[in-house]
Amino acid sequence: MDYNEKISRKSFLKAGAFMLATPMLSKLSLDVTASSPIGLQLYTLRNEISKDLLGTLKKVSAIGYKEVELYGYSDGKFFGKTPKEFKKILGDLGLNPVSGHYGAGVENKTAKGTLSNSWQKAVDDAAELGQKYVNCAYLTESERKTIDQYKSYVDLFNKSGEVAKKAGLQFGYHNHDFEFKKIGGELPYDYIAGKTDPKLVKLELDLYWAVKAGIDPVALFKKYPGRFPLWHVKDIDKKDGSFAEVGTGSIDFKKIFDNRKLAGMTHFFVEQDVAKVPPVQAIETSFKNVVKMKV
Repeated sequence: MDYNEKISRKSFLKAGAFMLATPMLSKLSLDVTASSPIGLQLYTLRNEISKDLLGTLKKVSAIGYKEVELYGYSDGKFFGKTPKEFKKILGDLGLNPVSGHYGAGVENKTAKGTLSNSWQKAVDDAAELGQKYVNCAYLTESERKTIDQYKSYVDLFNKSGEVAKKAGLQFGYHNHDFEFKKIGGELPYDYIAGKTDPKLVKLELDLYWAVKAGIDPVALFKKYPGRFPLWHVKDIDKKDGSFAEVGTGSIDFKKIFDNRKLAGMTHFFVEQDVAKVPPVQAIETSFKNVVKMKV
C-alpha cells in the first residue's frame, strides 16, 4: 500500500470523535493518525452481499475502507458481474480491488476459476479488474490429509505463480491453523513457505489463525523475511477464543505492525469470519480501532 496516502477527512473526523469517546484499548496506541488505506476481506459480509451487493459496498465505502479483497470468483464473474462491470462499481465507490481468493480445485475439479481448472482465465479476469494479488484461500479437508499432498502443492503453487507473474500479478497462499499442525512429524507450512519459489509464491498471513495455532507472527517474519506482503487482521475473543472485532481481543497488533517491514507487508485486510453483532457494525468497530494503530 502507499503509506503516504491519507484517509478521507470525513473518515478522519469520525475516527477522531471515536477516540475521544472511547477508553484506551490496552493493545493499541492512541498517539497516531491513520495514514494508509485500510482494506476489508469482503467474505465478512457474504450474507449481506448475497442480498444487496451495491448497497453493502456503499456501506463499506462510507465507513472509510479504501481497499477490498474479493472471494467467490466463479466462471468469469465477480458476484455475478463481469470484470468490467465490477471494476466500474468499485471505482465509483472509491474501492480498490487489491486482492482475491481462489480455491485449489484439487477436490472439486469441475469448478472453474481455481488453481486446477481455468486458472489462466481467472488470472486474466483478475488483471482486468485491477487486482495485484491472487491467493489460494483454503485447502479442503480432503485436500490436506497427508504430507505428500502438501509436497504436491509446491509444484501447483509454483506453476500458479508463474501464470500470475506473466499477467503482472503476484500469487500467494492464505493460511488457517491446520498448516501449523504436524503430519507424520512434519509441518505442512514448511512446505508451503519453505519449499516454494519465494518470487512466485508469497504468503498472506492470517493473524488470527496463526496466533490461534500458537504461532508468533514475528517469529514467522524472521524465518521467512519479506514473504508476507498481505495480512488478514482479525482478533481473538479473550473469553472464548472466537473471532472478535479488531482491538477488542487479545492479539498484540502493535508488536506485529512494528515488524511490518521485516514481513514485507504492503496491504492488510480486516476480516471477521463470524461476528456476534451485525457484520457491518463489526467492521465499523474494527475500522475505528485500526485507525488508532500506527499503520
